[in-house]
Amino acid sequence: MTMTEKILAAAAGEKEVHPGQLIMADLDLVLGNDITSPVAIKEFHKFGKEHVFDKSKIALVPDHFTPNKDIKAAEQCLCVRKFAKSESIKNYFEVGEVGIEHALLPEKGLVTAGDVVIGADSHTCTYGALGTFSTGVGSTDMAAGMAIGKAWFKVPSAIRFNLVGKMGPRVSGKDVILHIIGKIGVDGALYKAMEFTGPGIMNLTMDDRFTISNMAIEAGAKCGIFPVDERTLAYLKESGAKEPKIFEADPDAEYEKTIDIDLADIPPTVAYPHLPENTHPASEGKDIAIDQVVIGSCTNGRISDLRAAAEILAGKHVHEGVRCIIIPATQKIWKEAMHEGLFDIFIDAGCVVSTPTCGPCLGGYMGILAKGERCISTTNRNFVGRMGHTESEVYLASPYTAAASAVTGRITDPEDFV
Repeated sequence: MTMTEKILAAAAGEKEVHPGQLIMADLDLVLGNDITSPVAIKEFHKFGKEHVFDKSKIALVPDHFTPNKDIKAAEQCLCVRKFAKSESIKNYFEVGEVGIEHALLPEKGLVTAGDVVIGADSHTCTYGALGTFSTGVGSTDMAAGMAIGKAWFKVPSAIRFNLVGKMGPRVSGKDVILHIIGKIGVDGALYKAMEFTGPGIMNLTMDDRFTISNMAIEAGAKCGIFPVDERTLAYLKESGAKEPKIFEADPDAEYEKTIDIDLADIPPTVAYPHLPENTHPASEGKDIAIDQVVIGSCTNGRISDLRAAAEILAGKHVHEGVRCIIIPATQKIWKEAMHEGLFDIFIDAGCVVSTPTCGPCLGGYMGILAKGERCISTTNRNFVGRMGHTESEVYLASPYTAAASAVTGRITDPEDFV
């Protein structure tokens, strides 16, 4: 069996499972945010259950439109807040304690290797970086998960990505996953597990892995998952996560195919509008002027991302007419960046620093684009109208590339940036 199949088999109480098989699996965590949870809460009450299956295995994180951007957002959060209080939900994180959900949960030690996690948010696949089977579901599935602690799954087949080599100095996990999506397309792993293997993994930081797993959904995948190694175990220990359950793919595991990726060959990469598969080397974008830069999100709002941006911005200034918005992903990261002096670098460079929020990523607030405007962003999607007007454009890139572009006012290869 593959790594994914082994985790699902254990959660379903089966000796083995096979691609296409329908199983009912036990859940270790059920996640919702301020957009998806109110719908799930409404459906939950239709189940006739008096309480959630386990108040310690539900996580509610209002992060998309918070701090509340308008009356509707406030009412959504009030619904979630009331439910969390009535059910004594242990893992409820609001303004002052909140973070972008997919950065916050690993940081808090709420997910560990071998877990099965569902979340009513498509980027729940982020936790695959920890050797977790995690996937996004709809709000009704979230409601069922909160009620009975189980979920139906169709066991996915898997594609193996064999990573070798080492990335260049200003190349990151974002460039790796954009390169892969550009190679296989936005439906190249449709309802499949993307299993990352090979000696190149040792050269990827945990933040690189979080970013790669996070964007597995942009290739249509059910999950993106990494094997558990010493780096994973060190992260889990530091975060205070529970004891990991380590599963490894069998040597004779069956994959649909194996794709070899040499990390050394990957340049700083940018996804042009309006799909993450529309990838180009950053060096080709020098004639594309930009109006806004966003550095943050569940994909690239971690401390290493902010350090990368600060490395570029130190002693420089954002190009005239360009707005640069920096969004640390959690309160802990915000505080760490402040104490390291990164905020001084950002503010002196003419950037603005936000409280943790998903905000502009989904066109919520804190950076909406007008007609004809272009943004280079470290977020994960660049669909039509994703960050504002349907005639605006979003270019996806790493923090290095985004920061370099902020200084020049045009898409810029960070490896050429002095």
